[in-house]
Amino acid sequence: MPTLEHNESKFEVDEDGFLLNGDDFNADWVDYVKSVEGIGEMTDEHQKVIDALQEYYKKNGIAPMVRILSKTTGFPLKRIYELFPSGPGKGACKMAGLPKPTGCV
Repeated sequence: MPTLEHNESKFEVDEDGFLLNGDDFNADWVDYVKSVEGIGEMTDEHQKVIDALQEYYKKNGIAPMVRILSKTTGFPLKRIYELFPSGPGKGACKMAGLPKPTGCV
């Protein structure tokens, strides 16, 4: 599997660029994904989505469906796409250090 280096960190990723080991999640990972996803500044709203994704994943072992993410964060789907232009599955889940979602996220 490919290895990415960003700042002082190394990350093993799958063929789509998702972390293989969620324990490798750190600020360097967030900074890396932010840069490749074209996100300028991280905001409290970005962090709220990341926290919601990580919490749901820890409890359920999968990423939440979009409407659950929207309900949990209180953000309409349109806002989530504004925060993560590539979408909740690709951009948000990747930034949160989750594996690539298999369902409709």
